[in-house]
Amino acid sequence: MSTPPAPARPASAKRAAKAGNPRQLRQQALADVRRERVLDAARTAFFELGMEKTSIREIAHRAGYTPGAIYSYFASKEALYGALLGESLARLNERVQQALEPSAAGPARVRAAATAFFDFYRENPRDLDLGFYLFQGMQPRGLTPELNETLNTRLRQALQPTQDALQSLGMPAPQALQELTALFAHTVGLLVLSHTGRIRMFRQASQDLFDKYLEQLIRRAGTASG
Repeated sequence: MSTPPAPARPASAKRAAKAGNPRQLRQQALADVRRERVLDAARTAFFELGMEKTSIREIAHRAGYTPGAIYSYFASKEALYGALLGESLARLNERVQQALEPSAAGPARVRAAATAFFDFYRENPRDLDLGFYLFQGMQPRGLTPELNETLNTRLRQALQPTQDALQSLGMPAPQALQELTALFAHTVGLLVLSHTGRIRMFRQASQDLFDKYLEQLIRRAGTASG
């Protein structure tokens, strides 16, 4: 699995750098290192134990801090989860935007946007896992409505270029939204089957099935424009 790029520095660090105060810079750098250490500890705990069994005490133990120190950075384990998922979605959006070359247009733009989304989660299965940690049964748990809306918006931003590209081919907006929803469901289903190994029971390859579905979608877009 590829190593994710380092996250952007917090706004407080940028302000300290702009001010040029050496003491503030050192203090902020130390705070940033501690915050990343907490996030790393939370990430491994969530992956190994799951959301329900992970506690602030467990995260603190893995980070080498007291639970009180954790609360100075994050109000709850759900806030930690939100920060981790937010970073994951930021990398997803960056991947999609990088795939959208200025010269890409028409069917090529649909392929670029949709494939970048699929490839990100194919290459980073833990990021896909992260997005499903808070789901027990049919209801999302643990996130505040505001944070849930923010994260959903960032995921939607990663999907929007595909919908826009379908509409640029002449597909009406309501149909493009329906097709995008079906593509998202198809993509996640294939990735789950692939990452769990269940797809082997069908003797199929997730990449081949995704590519075939995407080409069928592009043909439907061409038909809709006609």
